[in-house]
Amino acid sequence: MHTRQRKTIRAIFEKQPFGELERFVTQKLLDVIKNVAKEELNSENWLHLVARLTGRSYEQLRVTLLEFLDTDVFNLSPENCISFLDPLIESWDVDLTTFGMEIVLNRRITSGDPKRYEFVERGPDQPEVEPGFKEFLNDRSSAERPPRKKKNF
Repeated sequence: MHTRQRKTIRAIFEKQPFGELERFVTQKLLDVIKNVAKEELNSENWLHLVARLTGRSYEQLRVTLLEFLDTDVFNLSPENCISFLDPLIESWDVDLTTFGMEIVLNRRITSGDPKRYEFVERGPDQPEVEPGFKEFLNDRSSAERPPRKKKNF
């Protein structure tokens, strides 16, 4: 991410704490890491590696991982971020024009290419709604978000 873009995104996050952009980014990061964690849940080697990297015991990490898999974007704790998001995500970038997002995972812990998400215009010959978008539209967690605080100017 370029310095200017980083400053722009930081300014948006600071102006609108946990606003729409921050929730979007956090949800995508959470989705990617949850998928990795689900794939690796039964891998003792992976659990030991992540435990070592985060300064936890295998048992502590296993309990934290199970709690993490049950959390959502509105209940994500600093502990979840330290245990999973921080060590597993190498970098992320969001294009503020298209809201395309790229997430690069830490290759020491995970495998696979960077994950890319983007909003794409569909023409009349492509009327299908993407399954992920259908899931997003049917997700009730966004309707259950906490009320926003009024800002005094």
